[in-house]
Amino acid sequence: MHIQRIHHVAYRCHNAKQTVAFYQQVLDMDFKLAIAENEVPSTKAPDPYMHVFLDAGNGNVLAFFEVPNSPKMKKDPNTPPWVQHIAFELNTLDELHLAKQKIEAAGVEVLGPVEHTIFKSIYFFDPNGHRLELAVNTAAPGMLEKLHDVAPAMIDEWDKTKQAPQHAAWLHDGSFKASK
Repeated sequence: MHIQRIHHVAYRCHNAKQTVAFYQQVLDMDFKLAIAENEVPSTKAPDPYMHVFLDAGNGNVLAFFEVPNSPKMKKDPNTPPWVQHIAFELNTLDELHLAKQKIEAAGVEVLGPVEHTIFKSIYFFDPNGHRLELAVNTAAPGMLEKLHDVAPAMIDEWDKTKQAPQHAAWLHDGSFKASK
């Protein structure tokens, strides 16, 4: 199997039209298409829905379902609100700062920029309560390779201890040294 890319990622929304407008106006996404049915194709259940698709860049598609006959959307009460989010990549820090200004001008509260050492990002919520992130890669040469190299040891240690392994402590203490 050779996966090419993510075809689309789908989330639920309160109102498809409002959701499309937010992503068009605030994040400059193109509204690609809408599919509406009165019956679910995979299950044949009678359940009308509107399925909208937005261009998230480079062939990535973000989709939403409005399902009016289902109970009101709720967040998972056992998952912290910062965990589940959709992260989009921007090219430069200037773009990130301009995006923050644009989003705030639309009346949306923005957190950040937050320093993650290998990227900087801002966070905000869409009208459905989905947390969004805009990120710019800032990794110094060698950082991602070093993280890749220690990933197996980190996951093994985490699996045993459920405590943060220190294999990449340099992400937060500033001690990174590029490999020669």
